[in-house]
Amino acid sequence: MTDARYPQVRIVPERFLNPDTTERLLNLIVAVKGVRRVLLNGPRLPATVPYGPARGAMNPHTMRRTIRVGGEDVDLQVHVGYVLLELESSDVIPGIRAACDEAFTEFGYSVKEGRFMKTEATLADYAKYGPDADKSMIGMADPRSRSGPVIIQGCK
Repeated sequence: MTDARYPQVRIVPERFLNPDTTERLLNLIVAVKGVRRVLLNGPRLPATVPYGPARGAMNPHTMRRTIRVGGEDVDLQVHVGYVLLELESSDVIPGIRAACDEAFTEFGYSVKEGRFMKTEATLADYAKYGPDADKSMIGMADPRSRSGPVIIQGCK
């Protein structure tokens, strides 16, 4: 179980983010000291058509591409709708708001405080990572994904 004392925030832009805006926002967030975990959420962008008559064919989509965040390459597999953050303390929130103000110049956003990530291991976490999983991975398992989450070093 992760420690429930860590505050969480959800950044909700007024529209889905394109890869350039996502890259700019994430680089600004990674630069803020005190961010423990970041989770991108939105509709999945599969590399191949998952069903129907074109099943297995390539699925070209302009929103699915590789971005560079904190010196690491990250393959966007979702069209980012909102961003969840777990922070070391609530003192970090003004820095997150400043990063959002800099990233979102053409449209609005909101930053909501609350509990948005799981704090206890779920069945999906257990199935994906086993009983001795890293505590920082709790609540970040995608049961459909064949790969694990991207870990960016130096994010803390």
